[in-house]
Amino acid sequence: MHQPVSPKSVLQTILDWSQSRPMWQRDALRRIVTGGTLDPASLGEVLALCKKEHGEPGVLLAASALEAQHLPANPGNGAAITLVSLGDIVGVNQLAPKQTLPFEQRGLTIIYGPNGAGKSGYGRVLKRACRARKAGEIMPDAFSLTFGGKATATFTIAREGVAQPALSWEDNANPDPVLSAVSVFDRECGAVHIQDKNEVAFRPFGLDIPDDLAAVCTKIKALLQAEEGQLKALRNPVFDKPTWQATTAVGRIMSGLKHSTKLDAMTPLAVMADGERARLQQLVEDLAKNPVEAAAEQRQFADGIGRILRYLKKIVDAYSDEALAALKILADDARAKRSAATLAATIAFKDATFPGVGAEAWRSLWEASRHYSQHIEQQFPAVEGEHCVLCHQPLTAEADARMGGFERFIRDDTEKQATAAEKDYDTALKEFRGRRPDIRLIGEIRRRIAIQHPAVAAAVLRFMASADMRRLQCLRDVASNGAMVLSPQVALPETDLIALENDVRAYAGQLEAAADIEGRKVLQAEHDELKDRAAATDLYEIATKEVDRLVKLERIAKCLAQTSTTPITKLGNELADDIITPRMRDRFQSEIVRLAAEKVRVEVVRSGGQYGSPNYQIRLFANAKTKVHLVLSEGEQTCVALAAFLTELATATHKSALIFDDPVTSLDHRWRRKVAQRLVEEAKERQIIVFTHDLVFVNDLKDSAYRQTIPTRLANLSRGPDGTGIVGDGLPWDHAGVKARVDRLEKDQRAAKALYDANDEEGYRSSAVRLYGFLRATWERALEEIVFAGVLIRHRDYIDTKNLKKVSALEEADAETFRAAFKKCSDIIEAHDASRVRNEEPPPPSEILTDIKTLTDWAESLRTRQKAIV
Repeated sequence: MHQPVSPKSVLQTILDWSQSRPMWQRDALRRIVTGGTLDPASLGEVLALCKKEHGEPGVLLAASALEAQHLPANPGNGAAITLVSLGDIVGVNQLAPKQTLPFEQRGLTIIYGPNGAGKSGYGRVLKRACRARKAGEIMPDAFSLTFGGKATATFTIAREGVAQPALSWEDNANPDPVLSAVSVFDRECGAVHIQDKNEVAFRPFGLDIPDDLAAVCTKIKALLQAEEGQLKALRNPVFDKPTWQATTAVGRIMSGLKHSTKLDAMTPLAVMADGERARLQQLVEDLAKNPVEAAAEQRQFADGIGRILRYLKKIVDAYSDEALAALKILADDARAKRSAATLAATIAFKDATFPGVGAEAWRSLWEASRHYSQHIEQQFPAVEGEHCVLCHQPLTAEADARMGGFERFIRDDTEKQATAAEKDYDTALKEFRGRRPDIRLIGEIRRRIAIQHPAVAAAVLRFMASADMRRLQCLRDVASNGAMVLSPQVALPETDLIALENDVRAYAGQLEAAADIEGRKVLQAEHDELKDRAAATDLYEIATKEVDRLVKLERIAKCLAQTSTTPITKLGNELADDIITPRMRDRFQSEIVRLAAEKVRVEVVRSGGQYGSPNYQIRLFANAKTKVHLVLSEGEQTCVALAAFLTELATATHKSALIFDDPVTSLDHRWRRKVAQRLVEEAKERQIIVFTHDLVFVNDLKDSAYRQTIPTRLANLSRGPDGTGIVGDGLPWDHAGVKARVDRLEKDQRAAKALYDANDEEGYRSSAVRLYGFLRATWERALEEIVFAGVLIRHRDYIDTKNLKKVSALEEADAETFRAAFKKCSDIIEAHDASRVRNEEPPPPSEILTDIKTLTDWAESLRTRQKAIV
């Protein structure tokens, strides 16, 4: 037999729905489910996660999706999680250490504490651990300089009454899921239901989660739109009035920028050679001129390049290896033949009076003499008897013979060859020196070439320098007998010069063609291409910023597409249709009646919707158009919130503990008792824990629990030297009943006896007097609690007449016992000014114990007789 499948819970439905949502929304849902409405800091983190999901760099946060362990625990049908105790709290406000707060597992626990006693500290821990809707933040002790970690505590729990291992809790984003089965109600919880707007809305737990998620989406959308507006405003104005041409390579990139544009192709375009920049400048100038004149200038430039090439070719010939070698050969030949002639002269004039006859100086002098003789028309050389043109003396026979020998030497063949060789060399050397390379001849054209083609101009200069170096090396080596050593001749850039001349002539043709529109378009296109490339470096920076801006806009657009609340609204409507059933509305009405009887006549009706889910308005029966929040008092609104809270819990499949933190704040006596009765009634079904600072409410809870025989534990919180939240059993002395006070008196008696045994007379006397003061007050409390059987209780706003007959159990002996005991207490505590001569010793400890026992026996006797009265 198949078991019926249990319908999914609201939270499980939300979890299943979230699986198909973006990760950042799943993270937001986790935050909402575990901590309630997102604060601005959490909203900023979710926004960062949304951007990260669409490629935002530098986001270190990691999304954590809503998972099953984040949902409040569901112990199962009929099962229940109860709290046994809460203790070892560290790092919460000024809560004192080493305190344990116990709870009644099968009934009602009332924790009383005045303002500043630590009640809110325990409440915050419970709300954070149990995932209350408005858990709030836990703050450490503001006056502590040592603690800086997370708040921690230890929970002991039971599942279906069976003790479980202690739970170590830490205030973080991953609380123990078991504790989430416990529900917490406080003023903040009530605010979820009672909206101070135009209506009072009913939002069962779970249905408000789509609301919160939709609110997150809406806020993120607003933030994204604001950022989008800022990014749009950052668009560079140059894109409105482009400085580039859309037809150029650079212009096509700049005009077609997208978020996906890769700017790699723009990098090489930004690299321009000097020649390209010169070409651009030339085009700027030429396009501003008359095309015919500009063409003529270019032809003149081409002619100049041709002239340079022809001149350089002559230099190539003049300083070739062959030409320089030929000069070297002439020099070496002249030196060799002169050496032969000199040798002949040495032999011929070995007996000469003076050295150097036949040498070059001598030969110069001899030829000068010859020239002079021819000038005066006299025979040379002179003969014997004639006067010598050199010394102007008549020649003797010996001198005549010597002069004849000189002339024969001069006319000898070796001398003729030497002289002829030297003449050839001198002629060649003179011509060589006259062909010195002159850079000035090509300077103007070379400089113009350098403007557009610096590499070609540099090659020309290197060629000229190389030729001149070879000239100097040749002049150096021709003067010696050694081999001539020459540097390699740098190649003439003939091909480049020819190409350049042809390009210039072609450009001249283009300029002539530019006289018409089509021809000019060609040059203009080249100009535009170069102009945009010249600006490419600056445009690359602009393009980079623009692509980055477009990437961010694209990312924001993708993020915005995911902020639509339509899917969330659909989920909310589906949940609302499943949750806000007629049965739940009837249950809500039932809760309102139980809490406020007929005083608050309201109902739950659907009232349109908003993003997230439809609204369910709490409306007055009598007048549907009346603004409920303007009609209901604060106390009545609290009753409505409490009714909604209890209505939600009625749909749960388990009966885990409920915690109420000051649930009757702002309630007057008309509502306190109703709330107390309702909570005690709920305590029959599950564990109820109430924190309150309202003693009247404490009395109402105690009284209602007593009547319905609900197990009740009383505890109190107080402030001490170690801090706040010091746990005490029962109520504080001023509010404790007779039984609790007797226990306290017995403890005080034992403490006083220790002083007595230690012979601390002054300490014992003070303790004994104080103890009898408490004993006297307890006798007074016994009148109210026991003698009058709870018919009249201070601070209670009604008289319990059903116990009036129990007052008849009082007998004369009871009254006498009361009188005597009360008088003894009054005498000991010196309620009146004592006589100065009286200085009585206080009763010994054994007598004090007897007096306490008198009260105990008296009270027990009365209670026994009262119980017998039917």
